[in-house]
Amino acid sequence: MHTAAFSAPKGSTMSDPLHYASIINLGQQLRDGQTTARDLTELMLDRIAQLDPALHAYAHVTADHARTQAALADAELRNGQWRGPLHGVPIGVKDIFLTPGLPTSVGTTIYNQDRPTTTATVTARLEAAGAIILGKHVCTEGIYIDYHPSVTEPVNPWGHAYWTGNSSSGSGVALAAGLAFGSIGSDTGGSIRLPSACCGVVGIKPSWGRVSRHGVYPLAETLDHVGPMARSVADAAVLLGVIAGEDTHDSTCASVPVPDYLSSLEHGVAGLRIGHDAVYIAQHADAEVIATIDAALAVMRTLGAHIVPVTVPDMRPVLQAWTVQTAAEAAAAHAPTYSSRAADYGPVLSRLIERGHAADVAAIAQAHATRTQFTAALQQVFADIDVMIMPALPVGGPSLAFMGSLGEDPAGAMRIGAFTAPFNMCGFPTITLPCGQTAAGIPIGLQFAGAPFREADILRAGHAFEQQTEFHRRRPSWATAGLEIPDMASTTLAEELRGRIPLEADR
Repeated sequence: MHTAAFSAPKGSTMSDPLHYASIINLGQQLRDGQTTARDLTELMLDRIAQLDPALHAYAHVTADHARTQAALADAELRNGQWRGPLHGVPIGVKDIFLTPGLPTSVGTTIYNQDRPTTTATVTARLEAAGAIILGKHVCTEGIYIDYHPSVTEPVNPWGHAYWTGNSSSGSGVALAAGLAFGSIGSDTGGSIRLPSACCGVVGIKPSWGRVSRHGVYPLAETLDHVGPMARSVADAAVLLGVIAGEDTHDSTCASVPVPDYLSSLEHGVAGLRIGHDAVYIAQHADAEVIATIDAALAVMRTLGAHIVPVTVPDMRPVLQAWTVQTAAEAAAAHAPTYSSRAADYGPVLSRLIERGHAADVAAIAQAHATRTQFTAALQQVFADIDVMIMPALPVGGPSLAFMGSLGEDPAGAMRIGAFTAPFNMCGFPTITLPCGQTAAGIPIGLQFAGAPFREADILRAGHAFEQQTEFHRRRPSWATAGLEIPDMASTTLAEELRGRIPLEADR
């Protein structure tokens, strides 16, 4: 293992307990009959009951539904009906995916009494793969940047004073705390990648059109992306392989073949061309983040990748265009409810919608033009590279105090999304994974971005980096996080299962 560029990570990197097991490992154990979906589901539900009152990762725990799914999975597995590596594995989904009979409140009070009768394509595909849905993860109101006043904000397991990232915050917290084996989030300006970076997990924003948005509540239709979150690149690849692909219910979903993402991980990165714009990164990132990116580049060089200096297009116009387009599209998305129920909206989402209503037609047209120009210019950059490396966040482990100092105006969102929002505008895929830690031990994340529908390239890069480092193996320590976590005295089931399942490295 290459270690020269890294200091020893703070936090647990020892053999993981069962609640941190990999999807791939659990899938094999379930198939071999070494454990059951029922046992894993009960383990997760017990852990959620004990820990989530302090962490607030779940908006809705759907225990009865999960138990029913687990019973079905076990019956099928006993009969040799194996649906794939997700069969019988308990996961969560962000609270925006329609699921028949189950709550989907989108972080609002407007929808919290709704019980959909239709299902999101992503939810249907997860269930068809045999996944067990434990519940819906907390998100910000309307998947924008702040929580409805009635919602308790999730707590970062790495430290209560640190940001969880928005808006798939509950998903990031659940994965970091071992309250789910995987999750599905959404990303309009960084909402998968920011929580992944803050919570030390892996998140993929696929190409726009790679994953169906049918049955998913929108923030901004042409910027929203749906993607997986997990604790390793391989587990994220499994989830992406299940949810990706064309969908007749979503005309914007591309009819581009979905490759075998797991197989692509083994191709390595020898000869892979990694673009690096040191100037842009230095302009927006702090010294601690820059150091982790430099160290990551050193690792990739040892693996045979070629580091290619590049100059990205000027990001400032496209970031400004993102704020205009997000506001305008959010106003359109909330048109059915905002005019009649404005009083039920929180103040931050309300102000976004009002900015959308007030947006000048010329400004919206200019935002579209800027987006088109930026996408074409970035495509030219990718003519000479396979992937691009950059931070996920401009600062390492941002504190809640720091995030509060940014304010609610668009300039604050532009600053925190300097490395993420542009890729929503162009629709190129990116993956975020842990690459370091701050002096306080809070995770720092990097991004690999790729050309459209080249998710296999960014997965290869991320997996190769994981094989040489231990950052994805770190786990939070409750003692240092400043959290009041109840005593986990009820460990009989966990210990019993751990004795029956020989856990392997999460790689």
